[in-house]
Amino acid sequence: MALLRAQLDFMRISEYKFGKIVIENKTYTSDVIISPEQVIDSWQRKQGHNLDITDLDDIVNAKPDVLIIGTGYYGRMWVPDETRRYLGEQGIKVRQAKTGDAVSEFNALQKECARIVAALHLTC
Repeated sequence: MALLRAQLDFMRISEYKFGKIVIENKTYTSDVIISPEQVIDSWQRKQGHNLDITDLDDIVNAKPDVLIIGTGYYGRMWVPDETRRYLGEQGIKVRQAKTGDAVSEFNALQKECARIVAALHLTC
């Protein structure tokens, strides 16, 4: 049975387009990590369009049940199998999609899952 959270714990994404995202009425123009408590903006990866294990500290520390990875408008950010395995070893379920689809899934899943974090690449 999925745990339901109070409406106040949601971080609602109201808009996404190439290079821009609006979260809780604030606009961001760089990649973001979204947890129920905060938005970490200017998220950068060690290897740009490759999600490396070393890029995951803030995500793992947030202790999500589910991590939704937005791979960019065109889906060009790569998530290696090693990274997916590492997240699984941390007890984190991974869902991956182009960022537009990841945003929709993030908004929908917040009603079903106890703790969701999103890591979203906004361009490419």
